[in-house]
Amino acid sequence: MFARKNRAERTADEAWEHLSSAWATAGDSAGRAAGRAGRKGRRLASRAGDRVTSVTDEAVTRASAAADALAGRRPSRPWLLIAGVGLLGAALGWAAASTARAAIERQAENEEIELAETAVVVTPTYDDH
Repeated sequence: MFARKNRAERTADEAWEHLSSAWATAGDSAGRAAGRAGRKGRRLASRAGDRVTSVTDEAVTRASAAADALAGRRPSRPWLLIAGVGLLGAALGWAAASTARAAIERQAENEEIELAETAVVVTPTYDDH
């Protein structure tokens, strides 16, 4: 029981370190980007702002995921992706079934034509005796 508690505590400590690191990285990147923007003008300011936004968004996303993990909340399921994959699978299954059905029908038609071409017509003969 103590080993499990220690492992849980270690996991929580690691998650906290990752969370702290993500926030620190976002702050450092924002500071560097702002400094470069001040030296090189408006064009770089726009680029730096975009970079800061993307880094900050990533940091916030990771920090939220870490906080949720520390709180014991599981990530939500991507229902839209699951539904999309299900629909794609259904469409592919329908296409495969239609193709197989058409192939079987063609094979049956070919066999019927072959039987008609090779059929021997036997007519009975009647004796009047």
